[in-house]
Amino acid sequence: MAVADFFAGEIITELLKNLIAISKKSWQFKDSANGLKDSIEQLLPIIQEIKYSGVELPAIRQFQLDRISETLRKGHELAHKVLLSSRYNIYKNLQYARKMETIEKTVAKFIQGPLQAHILADVHHIRFQTTERFDRLEGSSYRLEQTLGAMKIGACSGGGGVSWVEEAVRRVEEEGRMQWESSSELVLGLGFGLKKVKEMVLGTDDLFVGISGIGGSGKTTLVKELIKDDHVRSYFGERILFLTVSQSPDTEDLKAKILGFIMGNQVLSPSSVLPQMNFQFEWRNPTKTLVVLDDVWSLSTLQPLLFNIPGCKTLVVSRFKFQTVTKTTYDVELLGEDEAVSLFCHSAFGQKFIPPGADKKLVKQIVDECKRLPLALKVIGSSLRDQPEMIWANASKRLSRGESIGESHENNLLDRMAISVKCLSPRVRECFLDLGAFPEDKKIPLDVLINIWVETHDHIDEEQAFAILHELSDKNLVTLVKDASCYDISVTQHDVLRDLALHLSNNGSVNQRSRLLMPRREIELPREWDRHSDEPFQARIVSIHTGEMTEMDWFEMEFPKAEVLILNFASNEYLLPPFIRNMPKLKALILINYSAFNAILHGFSVLSNLGNLRSLWLEKVSVPPLSPATFPSKKLRKISLILCKINNSLDQSVFPRLLELTIDHCDDLFELPASICWMHMLNNLSITNCHHLWQLPVDLSKLKSLQILRLYACPYLQKLPPDICELCCLKYLNISQCCSLRGLPLDIGKLASLEKIDMRECSQIRNLPNSTAALPSLGRVVCDEEISWFWKKALPDLHVQVAEKRFDLDWLDE
Repeated sequence: MAVADFFAGEIITELLKNLIAISKKSWQFKDSANGLKDSIEQLLPIIQEIKYSGVELPAIRQFQLDRISETLRKGHELAHKVLLSSRYNIYKNLQYARKMETIEKTVAKFIQGPLQAHILADVHHIRFQTTERFDRLEGSSYRLEQTLGAMKIGACSGGGGVSWVEEAVRRVEEEGRMQWESSSELVLGLGFGLKKVKEMVLGTDDLFVGISGIGGSGKTTLVKELIKDDHVRSYFGERILFLTVSQSPDTEDLKAKILGFIMGNQVLSPSSVLPQMNFQFEWRNPTKTLVVLDDVWSLSTLQPLLFNIPGCKTLVVSRFKFQTVTKTTYDVELLGEDEAVSLFCHSAFGQKFIPPGADKKLVKQIVDECKRLPLALKVIGSSLRDQPEMIWANASKRLSRGESIGESHENNLLDRMAISVKCLSPRVRECFLDLGAFPEDKKIPLDVLINIWVETHDHIDEEQAFAILHELSDKNLVTLVKDASCYDISVTQHDVLRDLALHLSNNGSVNQRSRLLMPRREIELPREWDRHSDEPFQARIVSIHTGEMTEMDWFEMEFPKAEVLILNFASNEYLLPPFIRNMPKLKALILINYSAFNAILHGFSVLSNLGNLRSLWLEKVSVPPLSPATFPSKKLRKISLILCKINNSLDQSVFPRLLELTIDHCDDLFELPASICWMHMLNNLSITNCHHLWQLPVDLSKLKSLQILRLYACPYLQKLPPDICELCCLKYLNISQCCSLRGLPLDIGKLASLEKIDMRECSQIRNLPNSTAALPSLGRVVCDEEISWFWKKALPDLHVQVAEKRFDLDWLDE
């Protein structure tokens, strides 16, 4: 009998109840019953953690767990007999007492022995095989340090000042906590729907079921509550896969993820040769699995993602019903009147009811105009929060002028939601509209978004940009999320709100729009652009989303005012658009490849004439040589290479005015090229999750302006070059999870400006150089407990933060 099956049942619960009853019934069994009860309560969370990992256990370990499961089953049967036994049958009770004592000793022995070995082995196994995801094993406070190097900020000091990035981390954590603590407000009216969907998922034999409803009606909120439900998670043994499909999906990639998950968390790529399996046959021991496909837009997209496998249930979430596929579909119901008022008040007033000083009639008028649509209630309520009554009255009039929301909810939703955007200041409104430049249902890296706002809007610096993001988040127009990827903090947006940004940006002639955006991925550029290509386009932001592009797929276009170009694509090869040469004012270029493999870029020389380019973001591409002959360098301030193949592309790079260089998850970076040492203005160098990096250049001391140096999660790096101690401006040093690093440089005391060191999980560093006592500006050190007392001894007034060791396995689901 599998341990997951045993603990998923009711036996363990009944056993605990019986033990409590026994301990109260008779002194003969009290000690053994209480001891066994304590052991089981200690055992349960650990067994649950093993079960939740979803990993098939080796035979010997499964055998041990099966034996303890059988022991507990016997304990359950014995406890039942004890409760039925007469207190006067002394001989039988004595036999029962001895048996219970034996069971208690067996369980206690298992907890103290084999189970501890299981846990340690699992932790070691996970950490060894997932080094590229070390960053997810950190505490929430570490997200701040992860972001510091990717942003140009001066808040790495130990002086206690709160930076906007710290505020971003605090904000994300606070929102997550509020969501958890006030889930009843966030899912108002979904209790009945949750019950119905649970019955549909758990109580029917249909392999394909559905949830349908209009945009903004709470479909995704409902399904996310479903997969958090303890009963559902227990029923499927934590084997639940949630995927967002969207309007422009990579079907082959989604298909590979689903099959890999069904086959036991195997990693399959779209080009993998999938095993020839007859999914129709009856499996001997089918594993219960739930696959959730959210935001499905068409039957042609859905059908390749469905697998008729015993035990595997697929829940399709869509604005449409696919009755030829899903036999049972739950239609999401809109909120009742009281629920609508409560949800609106939660967004507008921070409480579930209308406060005494508010105009109840006006509040109910606005709620009525929102017509019980959750998203409209939340967004419009947030937009009116802390506004004077005159603004409320004006909003009510605007809403009442709209058509009645009857059967045409979808058609009128955008116009009604636009009212919340009109309440924003002009600068914040423009920043909101910029969000339409990013693909639907994709996380937006915080660094990319902040950089776009800084480059394209006058008088906005990074702190002001985050203040704008904070305001948009307050008004429920965006969501800040902690990310399991290399971005640390990302921005997400409801697809209806993205549609709103596109709707408001697409007014007027295509040539006169300030943003030229493709709403979804297409195989070619929009024909409307081609028809108007004989005249210049006045857009400041251009966003293109395609698959593979060749020379024949592009046509000539002129962009005399373009400052940002975002190229989203999914392919193994990609030709840069030749019309880039017609963007003389381009400041920021962002290339993001969403395919499974690094793309080879062609036509990179088209960038050579971009004399105003200030920022370059490359993600999941093979980086061409970044030499002065092929790449503009005079004004370039920031380069970010994420999940890229470096290919020695930086060997000849000299960027005299570069301020920030970020290299993250680049697995072919073995040595940091010496050319970096000639970037004399560099103040932020971030090399993270580069697991094969083993050597730094010896001339790092030439980086006289460097203030932030992050060498996070580079496990093969064994030493820091001695001349790092000559970095006179260095304020922040992060060497966390450099687990092979053997020590700090002997002369580290020369770093007179150093204010903070982060050295978590540097297990090979067992002592400190004597010169650490001479660090005059050092205010804070984050380290493991083993090394902390050395710091306290060297600098008694130093703030030493002992890093919390957390083993969070949530990221394994992603």
